[in-house]
Amino acid sequence: MSSQRSFIASMSLNGMWPSLDSATKAALANLLAGANPNEIPQAVLTAAQEKDSALLAGIAAYRRHPWVREMPDPPEIWREGDSCIRDFGGGGTALLFVPSLVNRATILDLAPGRSMMRFFAQSGRRTLLLDWGWPGPVERGFGLAQYIARLDRAIAAQPAPVILIGYCMGGLLALAAAHQAPARIAGLGVLATPWDFHAGAPGRAAAIAQLLPLLEPVMELTGTLPIDGLQTLFTLLDPFGVGDKYRRFATLDQASARAAGFVAVEDWLNDGIPLAAPVVREVLGEWYGENRPARGEWRIAGRAIEPEGLRLPSFVAIPLRDRIVPPESAEPLVVALQGATVIRPAAGHVGMVAGTGAASALWRPLLEWVQRLDKS
Repeated sequence: MSSQRSFIASMSLNGMWPSLDSATKAALANLLAGANPNEIPQAVLTAAQEKDSALLAGIAAYRRHPWVREMPDPPEIWREGDSCIRDFGGGGTALLFVPSLVNRATILDLAPGRSMMRFFAQSGRRTLLLDWGWPGPVERGFGLAQYIARLDRAIAAQPAPVILIGYCMGGLLALAAAHQAPARIAGLGVLATPWDFHAGAPGRAAAIAQLLPLLEPVMELTGTLPIDGLQTLFTLLDPFGVGDKYRRFATLDQASARAAGFVAVEDWLNDGIPLAAPVVREVLGEWYGENRPARGEWRIAGRAIEPEGLRLPSFVAIPLRDRIVPPESAEPLVVALQGATVIRPAAGHVGMVAGTGAASALWRPLLEWVQRLDKS
C-alpha cells in the first residue's frame, strides 16, 4: 500500500462521507485499502463523486456570495502596540472579553444579531473587548508571558475590578492573568477553553506537536506562523469538517440569513492574522506536546498556573459539539474551578459565541451569571 493510501485509509469515512450507508463506507474502505477498483460497485464511486461535486458547489457559492461585514468599530479606551480595548458602552462592573491570539477579535462582534459584545452592551452591561491586533516587530518576539503581561496592564488600566471572560485560547490567558492579580478580577469566565490537551482523539495532540519542526523554517524567516500555516493547523484539528460545511452550504437558500451567517464566519476565518513564533513554539511544544497545563507544569513569570488555587466566582462553558476544543479537554476546568457555574450547550466552537442559537446557548446564561454576581 502506498504511503498516500495508508494516510487516506486511516481517515474517518464517517467524517469524509457522513451520509453514506455502512455498506458503501465499507466498500470505500476496501478501495482505500488497496482492493481491486473493478470490485467496487459503480454506485459507490458515483456517490463519492457526488460528494466532491457538492463540495465544489459550496466553495463556488461562498466565493460569489455578496455579504460584506459592515460593523463600525467602537471607540478605543486603551492601547499598547497594536493591541487595544474597544468600549461597547453600558454600565456597572465592566466585562472584559479576551479572545484568542489566533484569528481576529471580531468573532465576538461578527454581524447584526450575531454580536455577543452588542448583546451585553444593549443589556446594560459595560462591555469591553481586548483586540490583540496584528503582531508588529515588537510582538513578533512575544511569548505567552509577554502577551499575558500586556493583558495584566490592560486590566490594571481599568478604574475598578473587571469580570474577565476568555474565549478559547483567551481563556488560558485569562486564567494566567487572574493568577497574577486576583484582586483586580471580580469574576472569571472561560468559554470553550482547553486544559487537557491530550484529551480527545488518540494521537491528535502528538500529531499537531510533531508539526513544529516543519514550521520552523518559515517562522525563522518571518518571525511568525503565517495565516496559511494557521489554516493548516485548524484543518488538522477538524480534517473533515471543512468539506462537510461547504457541502451543507451548497444546499442552502443563498438569499437566506443562514447563508449570510455562514459567509460571515468563513470571512472571519479567512481574514486571519499571523501568530508570533515564540507563541507557536509554546502552544505546539508545551501545550499539545507536553500537556503542561493539565500536568500542573505551565508556568508564567515563574509561577505555576493552577486553576484550583483561584478563589473567584467562575463560569465555564463547554460546547458539546466542539471539534476544535474537545469537551474532554475543557472538563478538567469544571473540577479545578471549584463552585463554578457550568453550562454545556449543544453547540460548536464558533456557533456557541456567534451562531444563530448563541443567545440561548451562551449569551443569556452568561448574562444571568453576571447578574447574580451583582447580588452576591
